[in-house]
Amino acid sequence: MSAPGPGEVLFAFVRHWSRRSSAGDAAAAEQERLVLATEAVDSLNRRGTAATVNAVAREIGIDQSGASRLIRTAAEAGYLTMRGSPTDGRRRQANVTPSGHSLLEQAHAWQERVFDRLTEGWTEQQRRDFQQAMTALIDRSYALDA
Repeated sequence: MSAPGPGEVLFAFVRHWSRRSSAGDAAAAEQERLVLATEAVDSLNRRGTAATVNAVAREIGIDQSGASRLIRTAAEAGYLTMRGSPTDGRRRQANVTPSGHSLLEQAHAWQERVFDRLTEGWTEQQRRDFQQAMTALIDRSYALDA
């Protein structure tokens, strides 16, 4: 059996982190869902894509009804707002509130702390190279989805 290739390693990493939820801690699991919804809306908006329920569903890989519930819960928590589209009154799109931006700042600070722990012993150049490679992969992934 040969060593796993880079694609296999990437998907093993994704599977590993997708399983690392706050199982058994309902409050932490709910917070993770709120961050997921808010991050998805923020990411779509930063890419110039309207954060409709369907777009959020595609962004996080769940069905439309699940995305609708996530967005509604995040809006009830004060992290998102839902408004009519400025170009199509039939469509509604989500936007991140100031509280949502604060939530994301906290989540991103935690993500950076985890990354620091995972890459302990790496040089700054290794960290930058990894960031650049992952950014290129993500950008290419979005381009393939278009």
